[in-house]
Amino acid sequence: MRLTVRYFAGARAAVGVSEESFELPGDAATVQAAIEAVRSRHGAKAARVLPACSYLLDGVAVRDHDTAVCSGAQLDVLPPFAGG
Repeated sequence: MRLTVRYFAGARAAVGVSEESFELPGDAATVQAAIEAVRSRHGAKAARVLPACSYLLDGVAVRDHDTAVCSGAQLDVLPPFAGG
């Protein structure tokens, strides 16, 4: 199943791209599987940033990383933002 991941701010800096699409195995299609795939694809810098990030799946906040991901979905990776 195909997933598009968009990265913002520090997450974009850590992975070096603003957006990418890749395949996840259908039997492991969860937000957690997507996070692991990003970590695997982008290494140590991504591994440091990802645990602090929030995630939106098709525009909806995801707190349960076992949430299923459907083919064609979009996952946004949002690091903590500073400011007020």
